[in-house]
Amino acid sequence: MSIRSPQSSPEPLQLPPLSLYVHIPWCVRKCPYCDFNSHVATHIAAHAEPSGGQLPEAEYVAQLERDLRSQLPWVQGRKLGSIFFGGGTPSLFSPEAIGQILAMAESLVGFEPGIEITLEANPGTFEQAKFAGYRSAGVNRLSIGVQSFDPLQLQNLGRIHTGAEAEVAATQARAAGFDNINIDLMHGLPGQGEVDALRDLQRAVALGVEHISWYQLTIEPNTAFYSAPPVTPGSEEIAAIQRAGRAYLAGEGYARYEVSAYSRAGLASRHNLNYWSFADYIGIGAGAHGKFTLPDSGRIIRTQRTRTPRDYLALGLALGQAPGVAVESGSDGFPLPKVKEVPEAERPLEFLMNCLRLESGVPAATYPAYTGLSLDSLAGEWQRLQQMELVEPLEAKIAATPFGYDYVDEILQRFLPAD
Repeated sequence: MSIRSPQSSPEPLQLPPLSLYVHIPWCVRKCPYCDFNSHVATHIAAHAEPSGGQLPEAEYVAQLERDLRSQLPWVQGRKLGSIFFGGGTPSLFSPEAIGQILAMAESLVGFEPGIEITLEANPGTFEQAKFAGYRSAGVNRLSIGVQSFDPLQLQNLGRIHTGAEAEVAATQARAAGFDNINIDLMHGLPGQGEVDALRDLQRAVALGVEHISWYQLTIEPNTAFYSAPPVTPGSEEIAAIQRAGRAYLAGEGYARYEVSAYSRAGLASRHNLNYWSFADYIGIGAGAHGKFTLPDSGRIIRTQRTRTPRDYLALGLALGQAPGVAVESGSDGFPLPKVKEVPEAERPLEFLMNCLRLESGVPAATYPAYTGLSLDSLAGEWQRLQQMELVEPLEAKIAATPFGYDYVDEILQRFLPAD
């Protein structure tokens, strides 16, 4: 079933909060499960500790500044509530480079009080001195890509660190002054049973981290695993692992607030919450995505930068070399990202794809404010879903019920735009 094209609300779009995503595209090695925009820095030895000088660090930082400047008209007076350095492996960049990027973002856009600044890091790529440097540069949340502590699973996943190195990394991060640490873990790994999955969670909890991202391995196109899929647990085994893991984390004081995210009280990732609340974010860097609300024109747009580091670093260089070729550019002449408008007919689905990931949902008033549509555009289908006990009443919030939270994909099918 699909809904009719919604009618616009007379209420204007409102500006949501704003975040910044910075993509660092290089990795030491491409993991067989990874479908992110990451590119192997072939000149870096697999177990070497790279320095910023081995990558085009200065050139990339300068390009990030041009990228951000070109998108400033879409900021519309807002300041940043969160920043996330993702990749790739952002910790391949030096603390000095990260500090330069943060200083640039603060100068050009500005920071909200108490801004959350997260940097992704792999356990095998850095040392305590680098942690301290990131902390001094302004990073106040570290996300460590552990994936598993089990040596066999680390080998299966193509990781270049050991479980012991992951534990040392978390300890070093704490010693460097980080009081907000996330650990990424995967479940549903080849040959993994419930006991094995819980053992990974237990080792993460023992480190006292504030946040755990625990998500299922999925086989994505354009990955090595897609070409040669490993044998992974069946659906019943996955369901048993998830039930046991959720119960264990709840018992240890980690509340589930998003499909695969668990945190201590008050320490949910603000950057994640911004995404899942259908708020706005600037995306800078190779392959980075962004989203902007433009109330003056009633538009919502999504942006994307070119993917490869080589092409990204070449942006703007050819502007004067191809007369007669039209290139849409920002106020400073730097090319704008590729822009795709989110039409009204797609906004209900786009909104729900985000907010229904949150266990608590979002206030109902968020929907008209951030989509420009009235709640009536949801009401008919929502009432049918409510009768099936899949969603909460629409009056106060937009959320799935505890029962419906396991059937979000089925709920979203009801809001596919009409052909």
